[in-house]
Amino acid sequence: MAAWRPDDRGQESLRQAYLGFLAARPDACERSCEAGHITASALVFDAAGEHILLTLHPRVGKWLQLGGHCEPYDKTLAGAALREAREESGIPNLRIDPVPVHVDVHPITCSLGLPTRHFDVRFAVRAPDGAIPVRSNESLDLRWWPVDALPEDADGTAGIDAMLAVLR
Repeated sequence: MAAWRPDDRGQESLRQAYLGFLAARPDACERSCEAGHITASALVFDAAGEHILLTLHPRVGKWLQLGGHCEPYDKTLAGAALREAREESGIPNLRIDPVPVHVDVHPITCSLGLPTRHFDVRFAVRAPDGAIPVRSNESLDLRWWPVDALPEDADGTAGIDAMLAVLR
């Protein structure tokens, strides 16, 4: 996060807020942090960059990028995002760009059962050619969507647009 310099002023403002949150909270990456916690997401693109893999999230009820909470054994946020992408897609040999492409903060009631915030750090990930996703039990559905025809109830399209800009 410290080395990433987004072009967008709003993204830079959020990045600064994240860095302040990380400095103030030694538990910032732990889901037990009631004030909110850092999460790691991966928007998985097919090898050609023409499709995006989205999951129909059971709790949120919308199509989202893959990702979730950091675990104590995750060494980096990119590592956490890549782990989540592998777990939720069943696709081996994913490649992640370790530089974040988007950040987002949103209110959510997650596994704590209490209202909190997710400080989501998003990364672009490429699937190998011919990758076939396998839905995990963390999803109601999982499918490839054309980058120019995302579902109407997709959430976080600003992040998707930012990641598409990186790929092009």
